[in-house]
Amino acid sequence: MTNPSSKQKRAAARLAAVQALYQFDMEATPLPSLLDEFHRHRLGMEIDDAQFAQAEVAFFDDVVKGVIARRDEIDELLASKLTEGWSLARLDKTMLQILRAGTYELMARADVPTGAAISEYLDVAHAFFDAREAKFANGVLDSVAKVVR
Repeated sequence: MTNPSSKQKRAAARLAAVQALYQFDMEATPLPSLLDEFHRHRLGMEIDDAQFAQAEVAFFDDVVKGVIARRDEIDELLASKLTEGWSLARLDKTMLQILRAGTYELMARADVPTGAAISEYLDVAHAFFDAREAKFANGVLDSVAKVVR
């Protein structure tokens, strides 16, 4: 098996971050326990014959910790970008985590080009949703990028 590229490791980190944030939101797992669980049991591991891709652990940690630390700020920005009649509470819980992680990356990771950040979270959205929802994520993240970049 070839070594995954840095791009593949980041993509795996983003997907894992969305899963970790979902778990944090649904189960209120304390952050240190959550990170430990993902480090030891999810990132790059095999579970039920499914091989989890190797992830860039530091990047994963930054996204998860950053979203949790800046959640109010992120949610306020996201709420301002939703169409009238929509609220964060109405969003699918997985979609909300995708948008939060993407927003954090656009706000805090100047080392990641805008187009790359949006495109990567669209890939994550495609893993869970159909094209219509992925297009929604694209629109929201594009609006966020116009404000924070």
